[in-house]
Amino acid sequence: MTDFIQFGSEKIEYYVSYSDRKTLGITITPDMVVNVKAPENTSKAVIQEKVKKKAAWILKQKSFFLSFYPKTPKRKYVSGETHLYLGRQYRLMINKSENKNEVRYKGRYFEISLTKKENAGTLMQQWYRSRAKTKFPEIAEPIINRFKKYNVEPKSLHIQEMATRWGSCTPKGKIILNPEIIKAPKACIEYVIVHELCHLIHRDHTQKFLDLQSKEMPDWRRWKDRLESLLA
Repeated sequence: MTDFIQFGSEKIEYYVSYSDRKTLGITITPDMVVNVKAPENTSKAVIQEKVKKKAAWILKQKSFFLSFYPKTPKRKYVSGETHLYLGRQYRLMINKSENKNEVRYKGRYFEISLTKKENAGTLMQQWYRSRAKTKFPEIAEPIINRFKKYNVEPKSLHIQEMATRWGSCTPKGKIILNPEIIKAPKACIEYVIVHELCHLIHRDHTQKFLDLQSKEMPDWRRWKDRLESLLA
């Protein structure tokens, strides 16, 4: 069942499911869906009252997840345009070539040589993905080793384009990172990795989760904000 409440100027929609349970619980998915799990025969009024009491928390959680939504605007991939790599700006130089398609970064420039200029975007994205495959494991390794003291270790580390998230942790312990974050400073990438590794211990964004994240990366808020502002 789908319903909603009005909280100030905000409309909070939520999905209700009933089961054989004793308490009413509210969770927010990374896609910002509000799920209410209620005992059988719980009235609509009781559910709405509970959602209203948790409204401020719900909006805070949705805002938190929103920070993981990639916001980089569509690029044109033309000479003179600037692009990021590990937090630094590089200016594009597009060169027509008869027989090669490659990306190199030299000084403060990305030099793209290609046979068809309309393929510049595809070539650049392939380069980013290639660099992510190399750099992410290097950055993640010492952090993963640090988390072994909690008797946890990811099953694997994968690179995957995601339209709405910087990273994720599957129930089976697979860490997935969006190659888009290769554009951000190393500390921003470390923040995303720490965040996902914390999910190996605490699945939801509870206070225990936040306490662990702060313990492992005390300045995580700084790099979270940096990631959001840089790739906006």
